[in-house]
Amino acid sequence: MAFGNWIREEREKAGVSLKDLSRRISISTPYWSRIERGLERAPKDTLIIAACKELGLSTDRAFLEAQRLPPDIQENLEMAISVYREFRTRSAA
Repeated sequence: MAFGNWIREEREKAGVSLKDLSRRISISTPYWSRIERGLERAPKDTLIIAACKELGLSTDRAFLEAQRLPPDIQENLEMAISVYREFRTRSAA
């Protein structure tokens, strides 16, 4: 599922209006509407994090839906890959 569809479904489950969420995260309602309708790509990292905070969502899941890595992993990508490889090696044994 694309980020826009996912975040819209989660917003609706939380009972938060489009206008209220956009106001809470200081973004224009038309812009957020275009994101939810898939007319815009997933927004910048800070907006994804803010939306997740307002809706009580996992930022990791949101970044997966946006098809990008969370900022903390972007900063430590080499270590994240190393830990993943070690985990996979141990799991296979």
